[in-house]
Amino acid sequence: MQRRGLMAGAASLALARPALAQPASARVLKYVPQTDLTVIDPVMTTAYITRHHSLMVYDQLYGMDSRLQPQPQMVEGHTLENDGLLWKFRLREGLAFHDGEPVRGVDCIASIRRWASRDALGQVLMSRVAEMAPDGDRGFAIRLRQRFGPMLETLAKIGPSALFIMPARIAAAEGTRAITETVGSGPFKFVPGERVVGAKVVYERNAAYRPRESGEPDWAAGPKRVFFDRVEWHVMPDPGTAASALMNGEMDWWENPPNDLVPLLRRSRDVVVERASPLGTFGTGVFNCLHPPFDKPAVRRAVLRAMSQQDFMTAAAGADPSLWRTGVGVFTPETPLATQAGIEAITAPRDLARSRAELRAAGYNGETIVMMAPSDQQVLSALGEVGRDLFVRLGMNVDYVVSDWGTLVQRRAKKDPPAQGGWNFFHTTWNGLDGINPGIMQFLRANGDGAWFGWPTVPALEAARLAWFDAPHMEAQRENAETIQRIVFEEAPYLPSGQFFSTSAWRRGLTGVVPAIYAFWGIRRG
Repeated sequence: MQRRGLMAGAASLALARPALAQPASARVLKYVPQTDLTVIDPVMTTAYITRHHSLMVYDQLYGMDSRLQPQPQMVEGHTLENDGLLWKFRLREGLAFHDGEPVRGVDCIASIRRWASRDALGQVLMSRVAEMAPDGDRGFAIRLRQRFGPMLETLAKIGPSALFIMPARIAAAEGTRAITETVGSGPFKFVPGERVVGAKVVYERNAAYRPRESGEPDWAAGPKRVFFDRVEWHVMPDPGTAASALMNGEMDWWENPPNDLVPLLRRSRDVVVERASPLGTFGTGVFNCLHPPFDKPAVRRAVLRAMSQQDFMTAAAGADPSLWRTGVGVFTPETPLATQAGIEAITAPRDLARSRAELRAAGYNGETIVMMAPSDQQVLSALGEVGRDLFVRLGMNVDYVVSDWGTLVQRRAKKDPPAQGGWNFFHTTWNGLDGINPGIMQFLRANGDGAWFGWPTVPALEAARLAWFDAPHMEAQRENAETIQRIVFEEAPYLPSGQFFSTSAWRRGLTGVVPAIYAFWGIRRG
C-alpha cells in the first residue's frame, strides 16, 4: 500500500506543474498503452497489446458487435449449402492491402490456416475441415467433414489470438515462425521507421481503406471510419507520469490507469473515466506442466487449495470490494456458463499447515520455482508479489524473475527446463469476453504441446472442452460447463485468481471512444 501512496503523490505533484509539451494536434491522437508493443505477429502471442495493434492494421472477415454477435466485415456475406457442410464467402469489392494488392480468397485461406495452427478454436475448426479453396478472386469456400456450429463466431473471434487477414505471401510462414513484415488491409498503417522500442509506436491513416457503407461502429463491427491522420502510442511505465500527461492534455487517452489513481483522475473536469468492460477482467496463474514440480497434478492442486482469491484481487484492484469479485470459477461470472460446481475448492477455509503437508505428500522435493513477473504492468506485478508470498509460505524455493512484459512474453514461449532459460509459473489476466465459453478460452486447452503456454496434458478436460462444440442446446452446454469446472479444480492446470474491474480514461473532448476493445476508428475530437 505504501507503493501506491507514493504513486498517487507523484501524480498530484505532476498535476501542479505546467505541461511541458504542446497540446496534441487536432489530427493526431496520442495514447498511453498498457505496455510496450514487443510482438507484432498476432498469431505468435495472446498479448492484448498485440491484439490492439492488429485491430488497427488488419481487418477481419466478421466483426463481433457489443451483443457478442458476428457481423459481416470484410465479407459481403455467406451462403450455407449441403446440410451445413459447405460454407461459401464473398469479399466486399475494393478491399486492398497496404502494398496495393487486392485482397483475394487465397489470402483468406492462408490466413485462416496459419492462425488455426496456433489458436485453440481454430484447431477445432480445422479438425473438421475437409477442404478450403478459392472461389474466384473475391470468394472462398470451406467444405467440412463434420458440421461446425460456431463458424461465424470463430471467424469473428476478437479475443487473442484473433483471426486477422494478411497477404498469402506473408501468411505462408509457419505459425511457429514470427512474421517480420506488417501488411494488412485495415484502417491504419504501421510505421516501423518511427518505432522507438520501449517508448513509441506510430500508425498513419490508410487513405485507401474503404469502410462498410452503412451502420455505426459497434465494437469490432460496422464501418471503421477514421478521423485522425496519425495515432501515436507513448509508452509510460510510471503511472504518475501517465496521469499527469493525461490531465495536462499532453496525452488523449490512457488505456488502463491503476485503480489507485482513478479518484485523482475523476477530480479533473477535463478527463472522462469509465469502466473498461462490463465483463471485467479475470486472472489466471499459469503453471508450466512440462517440468517438475508442476508436472504433478497433486502439486498444482495443493497450491490451488492454499490460495486466496481475495488476496490476489485486493492486490490487483485495491481494498474496495466493489472493484473485484471472489468465488470465481472457470467461466466469467454472470455469463450463461458460469457455475458454482465444485467451487468449494477455492472458497473453503485455507489451512497453510495442511497445504504444506499436502505439497510434500504430492512430491514437491524443494525444486527451485522460476516465477516470472513484469515490472511494467502494475496489476500483473501485484499478482506476482502475492503469488511469490504464497509459494514462500508453502515452503517452496522461489527464484523471482522480474522483467518487462515484452521479455516475459518472449520467455513464456520457451519449453526448455527452467534452469536452461525456461520457467515454472507466471500470472496473466484476460478480458471477461475471453471466458464466456470453452471454444474461445485459450487456457482451457489441455492437449500437451498443442495447448496454450504451460502445455498441460489433461485428457478428460480436453474431451469435455471438445464436447461443448456438439452440445445441442444451452442446458447441455451448462452441464458441460459444470463438468469442465470440476475437472479444472481437480487437475489444476492453472490458478483462477478472481475477477476485477478496471477503467479507461480519456480527454473530455474525445467522442466515440470504445474501451471494451480499444479500437481507434470512430473517435473524433471536439
